[in-house]
Parts: sequence; structure tokens; C-alpha cells
Amino acid sequence: MQFLKEAAGIVRQYYSYLLTGVGYTMLLALVGTIAGFCIGLLTGVVRTAPKSRNAVLRALHSVVNAIIAVYIEVFRSTPMMVQAMVIFWGYAFLNNGETLPLIPAGLFIVSINTGAYMAEIVRGGILSIDRGQLEGAHTQAMTRVVLPQALRNILPSVSNEFVINIKDTSVLNVIGVTELYYMAGVIKRINLQTFQVYTVICVLYFVLTFTVTRLLRLAEKKLAGSDSYTICGSGSDSQAEIH
Repeated sequence: MQFLKEAAGIVRQYYSYLLTGVGYTMLLALVGTIAGFCIGLLTGVVRTAPKSRNAVLRALHSVVNAIIAVYIEVFRSTPMMVQAMVIFWGYAFLNNGETLPLIPAGLFIVSINTGAYMAEIVRGGILSIDRGQLEGAHTQAMTRVVLPQALRNILPSVSNEFVINIKDTSVLNVIGVTELYYMAGVIKRINLQTFQVYTVICVLYFVLTFTVTRLLRLAEKKLAGSDSYTICGSGSDSQAEIH
């Protein structure tokens, strides 16, 4: 079949472009998810921390909570593509046209976008713990008792965010980040085989997400043992269980 021959020819001729795109896509997705998880963990713990009896600390906690709430609402309510344009070109606007390096810019955009979702995932995971443990939790109890249980509950959602990020890094092509979708445009402009090129890219995205999903499911089963656990967070049914 002519189409399959052309698609195979694209892979053979432009494999270096494709490998570069895959490499940057996975880098952005992995680092962005890890950094976003760290942001979400910090903000989630702050938002669910018991209120201090000290009036000053209680007021400070309220202010920080308000700032975190605004951050979460803004980044969860706007597309990452728009966020990328605002951050990248906003920096240039404030610095006389000087732009951010593309890969660090991409990592920053994916990280803070993911952090907003992770914040709610972590908060949901912590709130899923027995209320008595939460109310009596001090710093040591939070780190040794509450968080381990919460992290176990949210692991499927964290894995899901990683898979989502593999696909969503494609929006960074609007600022010129050389991830997989950007490379598709480069190849298309060289050989003018639009349908064939994007079919190859579609297959590559499928292979990446399918492989990562299966590996993460295996890791979840190893960590979960024989017990069931609840999926918490955005994009997941709070009543769903994985056995």
C-alpha cells in the first residue's frame, strides 16, 4: 500500500527529527510532572494544614491560602496554550523583546500548569484520610502518617497527569519548543506530505502514552499490594476504585 510505504519512508528519512521531538516531549512531560507534583504537594499541605491558635500565623495562613486559590483557579480555568503565549511573550514585553530560552520556558509552563492540578489532587488525597487523623495531625504525624496514605491514594491521578502532559506538551509548539508536534510541522514543510506526517506523529503519541500507561499501572499494582484504593483529583471519578 502506497500510504504505508510513504509513512515508513518518513520514519526512515526523518528519524533524527522524530527522535529529537520524542526526547523533548518526554523531558517536558516528566520534569513538568515531577515539578508540578512538588508544587501541588506543597500547596496541598498548606491548604489542608490545621489552623494555628496564633492570630498572626492564622492570618498569614489565610493570605497564603487565598493566593494559592487564585493561582489554582487561574491556571485550571485557562488553556495551557494561552498560558504559554502570555508567559513567553509577557516576559519579552517586560524585557525589551528578550525572550526566555525555549526549553526552560517550556518546563516552567508545564510545571506551573501541572502544579495547579496537582494541588487539588493532593488536597483531595489528604482530605480522603480519616478526619480524626487530620484534626490531630502535627508536623511529624502529617509527614509520617497522613501523607503516605494520601500519596498512595493519589498515585493513579499523578500517573494520569504524566500521561496527559505527554500529549499536552504539543501546545508548546506555539512558542517554538521543538517537541514532537513541532517536528511534525518541520517535516511537513520539507516533504509536503501532511497526512502521512501527522499519521506517523499520531502513532508515536499513541505508542508513548500506551507504553507509559501500562508501565505506570504495573508500578501502581506493585505499590498497592492487594488492597483497593480511591482515585482522587481532577479528571478522575472520586468514587472509582482500582483493584
